[in-house]
Amino acid sequence: MSFFNTAASSSSVANPAQPDKDIEVNDPPSDSISSLAFSPQADYLAAASWDNNVRIYEVGQNGQTQGKAMYGHQGPVLSVCWNKDGTKLLSGGADNAGRMFDITTGQSQQVAQHDAPIKCVRWIESPQGSVLVTGSWDKTIKYWDLRSPSPVSSVQLPERCYTLDVAYPLMVVGTAERHIQIFNLTNPTTVYKTMVSPLKWQTRVVSCFPAANGFAVGSIEGRVAIQYVDDKDASNNFSFKCHRRDTTPTTKDQALVYAVNDISFHPVHGTFSTCGSDGTVNYWDKDARTRLKSFEPAPGPVPTTCFNRTGSIFAYAVSYDWSKGHSGMTPGHPNKIMLHACKDDEVKRKPAKR
Repeated sequence: MSFFNTAASSSSVANPAQPDKDIEVNDPPSDSISSLAFSPQADYLAAASWDNNVRIYEVGQNGQTQGKAMYGHQGPVLSVCWNKDGTKLLSGGADNAGRMFDITTGQSQQVAQHDAPIKCVRWIESPQGSVLVTGSWDKTIKYWDLRSPSPVSSVQLPERCYTLDVAYPLMVVGTAERHIQIFNLTNPTTVYKTMVSPLKWQTRVVSCFPAANGFAVGSIEGRVAIQYVDDKDASNNFSFKCHRRDTTPTTKDQALVYAVNDISFHPVHGTFSTCGSDGTVNYWDKDARTRLKSFEPAPGPVPTTCFNRTGSIFAYAVSYDWSKGHSGMTPGHPNKIMLHACKDDEVKRKPAKR
């Protein structure tokens, strides 16, 4: 484990002098930020980066940040998640490896292996026990008991895994060619339901509702679909446009369209955020079908976001999101992690209309 040599920042999330100013995290990664995850037990923020490292920051009560630990992969790190008690951090990367970092010992070790990059890692906490699930571009997902070097089981996917999310017992996997596979984790090796994305363009992200009865899908074409698992709830399915800009006020049908990079659900209110290649963040209430807030935090794409366990802090990254491929990676792209103090009126559901 290597500790950052950075003193804690004196700025704060809840700065009374600048109440609406988001706080920049100290000592950010040196390359694009691919994944952010808050510990479920404390305000520790993990960040995965294309610089082959995972960093852990401690966020103080007033939002001041301090780098606590860092460990490496042999290639870009594409996904991070925590286990339930916050003692272990799991990550997957372009080195085809899944790694576990033990917070108590400061040691990291390889715990998963695929034949191609691991795009997604998620922790599954179930009555039967806890496992790590990894989704890869080798067209499989694998379940891992961290005490064993071999996977508990492996499931073949129709295409490369692009995105995966879990809200037990629901797991949703989005692959290339717009396939979506829905799992009931009480029977984790059998696909419960298969569908094609309701959106016409490539899937960028899926995110499960906290109630585990549905999920949101975001595409590269500035759209989000709200999708319920059970057919009886199908009347509540809908999709909407976001992360678009009109080229001129008079040409509404010629909007610039941006990828929806991430969708994060608020842990208390069940509202959610979207972020995009246009550099904006939106908060939404899916039940009222309305936008609660929109802000443009910084010039540059916003590739990944997350809420802390209480929903009081919203973390987002500002860096290149690879939406324009290798040619879009021009020098001078910012690499920042920002903290936003959530206000109730931004993230609370709207009262039902009578």
